[in-house]
Amino acid sequence: MVIGLGHYLTVAAVLFTLGVFGIFINRKNVIVILMSVELILLAVNINMVAFSTHLNDIVGQIFAMLILTVAAAEAAIGLAILVVFFRNRGTIAVEDVNRLRG
Repeated sequence: MVIGLGHYLTVAAVLFTLGVFGIFINRKNVIVILMSVELILLAVNINMVAFSTHLNDIVGQIFAMLILTVAAAEAAIGLAILVVFFRNRGTIAVEDVNRLRG
């Protein structure tokens, strides 16, 4: 059995769907929302690499590396903000974060 482009696209669609459900269904935990964003970015990376190898073009793989860089920065900065917020407020619930709006 050969794993083709359709298999990669199916895996990416499942990951993207799980990420979207994680964002819109679970709105109480900020860490779950950050992990859901990471799942969405992972699905985009799988699509980029799959199409890049299917079309024999390296541009998709280069964009995937850029997306991985942005995802790592997003995770590091997001977790740093959560740690500071937890130290100041004692909680990281989304309802408490929404109270910071001016």
